[in-house]
Amino acid sequence: MEQRRVVSGESLAVGYRTGRGGGRRVHENLSFELRSGELTCLMGPNGAGKSTLLRTLGGSQPPLAGELSIDGRPMAECGQRRLSRLVGVVLTDRVHAGGLRVRELVALGRYPYTGFFGGLDRDDRRIVDASMREAGIEAKAECYVSELSDGERQKAMIAKVLAQQCPIILLDEPSAFLDVASRIEVMHLLHDLARNRGCAVLMSTHDVGSALRLADRLWLLSPQEGLCCGTPEDMIADGSLDRVFGRNGIVFDRRVGEFRRPCASAEAVGVTAGGEELAFWTENLLLRYGRRPAERGEKTRTSVAVRSCCDMELRREGAPTVHCTSFGELADALNGKSDG
Repeated sequence: MEQRRVVSGESLAVGYRTGRGGGRRVHENLSFELRSGELTCLMGPNGAGKSTLLRTLGGSQPPLAGELSIDGRPMAECGQRRLSRLVGVVLTDRVHAGGLRVRELVALGRYPYTGFFGGLDRDDRRIVDASMREAGIEAKAECYVSELSDGERQKAMIAKVLAQQCPIILLDEPSAFLDVASRIEVMHLLHDLARNRGCAVLMSTHDVGSALRLADRLWLLSPQEGLCCGTPEDMIADGSLDRVFGRNGIVFDRRVGEFRRPCASAEAVGVTAGGEELAFWTENLLLRYGRRPAERGEKTRTSVAVRSCCDMELRREGAPTVHCTSFGELADALNGKSDG
């Protein structure tokens, strides 16, 4: 599928207008682009201005300076009706639509096309049904929104945006309030929508792991760095993730793809394991208890051998070898709690 630029910003300033033509700028000199068929994750510390930027892109908060173009035209030239056919927005706020059935909520996405009275024709109803099916919420069509779980409610809101048939979808922390399984489902849904529909999907999130796995691009926003854009791999390689999130000794561990607080003075422990999975979780255990996996060739006084999840040994210089049958026993032995 051909990708094209659908949103672009040049030297954009975002913030809040005040009286007498003034304004409080949250960020300025932001330059970026969103492309069709891509999932982009907007990330940054709390208070970095992510919601302000999303509201500006959605048209509910005008830019304070610079150029913002939607589908090749300046946003200022787009009327509200045209904008509602181009940009769909899902906010993090909980929906107060408990008295509506899911089908009725999703049907509201047809408003840009149905006019003042909002009557649905056969084609509108077909689009509503298809949108619920694509979002995975079709089975709840006749349920009231108040009866839905948080994950189901979020899927219903995404279905409403799909019914709006917008080439651009903006979401402010769509995985907030969701459990692990629902969060993963929503992330994969948005990833698939970008691929299958060719939408440009921009979502803010604090889920670093999912963003690194599924996003085509990251937008990293911070008061110090401004806005940095690129593929997840480039953001890791050039240190952008560390510059935006790293503080108080927290650094991004490239080996495991997550942030940690390393301790250079921690005891080094040699690790041998019967496979990458066992090695990963053995190292995870060591880091949790203030040790660190030894570097290749580094001499150590302590080592662990993990042949399987029920066959392990802890060896310490000058002490008997301790045999363990679980990671729990290994943790106790490592911390001197073994019964021997």
